[in-house]
Formats: sequence, structure tokens, C-alpha cells
Amino acid sequence: MYSTFEISKSQCMTCNNEVLKQLGTLRGVFGAEIETIDGRITVNHTDEISRAEIAAKLDELGWKIADGQADAPAYDPPSEWGCAL
Repeated sequence: MYSTFEISKSQCMTCNNEVLKQLGTLRGVFGAEIETIDGRITVNHTDEISRAEIAAKLDELGWKIADGQADAPAYDPPSEWGCAL
């Protein structure tokens, strides 16, 4: 399944890669994509991890997501540009 979060900021490519790496350490996450222009991050994951857990990890890494998104349904259409972690 895919979960998309509106994020408040995007950083340099090195920082973005570190966020992708950290998301990849979560059990059940196997891909993510950061859309710097649109201010979104899309995470490809199984049902082993909840959308709220992913949001908590993003918050821990300093990425603020828009209010109310942590509890939204955990499916968005896949992106053709996703990268494997």
C-alpha cells in the first residue's frame, strides 16, 4: 500500500537520501519517494506498519506533516517514479 504525506519542507538531496534511508529501516517499509516541488513524500509499505507510525518517524526526523494526515487512510495511487530503499 502507499501512504502520501504533505510535508512542510524538503531539504538538500543528501538530507533527503538520509530520510529515505531511515524510513527503509522500518519493518514493512520497502520504498519511498520525495517530491520536492509538490512538498510530498510517498511511502510504499505493507500493513505491518501503520500510517501513524510512519508519520511519527517523519516527525522524529524533523519533517513536519500537515495536521490530521497521520490518521488518514493508508492508500494513495502508486507513483511511477518511486525508488526502492
